[in-house]
Amino acid sequence: MILSKKIRLRPTKEQEEQLWKSVGTARWAYNWALNRQQENFKQGKKFISNNDLRKELTDLKQTEAFKWLFGVSNNVTKQAIKDACNAFLRFFNGKARYPTFKSRKKSKPSFYNDNGKLEVKKNLVLIEKVGWIKTSEQIPIGVTYTNPRISFDNKYWYISVGIEQKFEQLELTDEIVGIDLGIKELAVCSNGQVFKNVNKTKEIRKNEKRLRRLQRSVSRKYEMNKEGNRFVKTSNIIKLEKEIQHLHRRLANIRNNHIHQATNAIVKTKPSTVVMENLNVSGMLKNRHLSRAIANQRFREFIRRMKYKCEKYGIEFIQADRFYRSSKMCSSYGTIKNNLKLSNRVYSCECGLKLDRDVNASLNLAGYGRLTV
Repeated sequence: MILSKKIRLRPTKEQEEQLWKSVGTARWAYNWALNRQQENFKQGKKFISNNDLRKELTDLKQTEAFKWLFGVSNNVTKQAIKDACNAFLRFFNGKARYPTFKSRKKSKPSFYNDNGKLEVKKNLVLIEKVGWIKTSEQIPIGVTYTNPRISFDNKYWYISVGIEQKFEQLELTDEIVGIDLGIKELAVCSNGQVFKNVNKTKEIRKNEKRLRRLQRSVSRKYEMNKEGNRFVKTSNIIKLEKEIQHLHRRLANIRNNHIHQATNAIVKTKPSTVVMENLNVSGMLKNRHLSRAIANQRFREFIRRMKYKCEKYGIEFIQADRFYRSSKMCSSYGTIKNNLKLSNRVYSCECGLKLDRDVNASLNLAGYGRLTV
């Protein structure tokens, strides 16, 4: 099984400048390839292959206007074009939304490094056209690296590499665990485990309050420094925007850590099967009253991590049918309660069952797993 290892880089100022050049070039190449595909599609022509676009870019590099592309590794642009082509194909195969252009402000700064040219020494890694960069910890030596990517998280630079790893299979129990995801609690399990909504904790609320204040402060400063139709970015605005970036990073790290802790705790109970809902997260986000709360819970990320951790330890992972009525069904007799509202937090059935609706849903998911296995 290939798992990613993410390690912090410690570049010098000169190396960091070159890293930013690679990031900018990768973003430009992705947008250029995507624009070519979109224009081609509008004209009713066939999809342009990845190889054809790469040849076209090679010819462009020979012109005076695009000589600056030689300043970074050619593998950076090659992979960016490949990523754009894959994004376009995934849309036509119904696996993703229509691809959009990468933005300097909103897109994650990252680029690809050829795995064949990635060299590792003790606490050092060689990045093409950048040089040997110090690392915070040792990258495994003598293994095959997959899809090396360098990225920036608004504070530090990182390198992530996929490494083939083998894990001992756990001695699993016969238990089937149903997991119901929600807003009140992140996850409620049929075995009694409950994982809180981390967004209701004091730390998250304190950071979000500070974030709102900083954003209002930046907005006021922009208005104060407005010159005609343009805004002037002062040194104070730059300083505040950096603080905002660090707060966004802090909030994301807290949520990521909570999901890791929750999924690890479920796997450590060693169930034979884990059953979850196949949630339509995109559809759920259209509810303007709950969209923010749903986005902050990061359901997709929870499901993704649960899935690979089950595969890691040989646990069967099942996703129930999207239209399976886990919330509206009685876990005792199987009767359906069609008039159940979102505000009804206790499931009451004619048979006398009174149960928290999330616990009831998790028990139904566990029952789905017993019928499937």
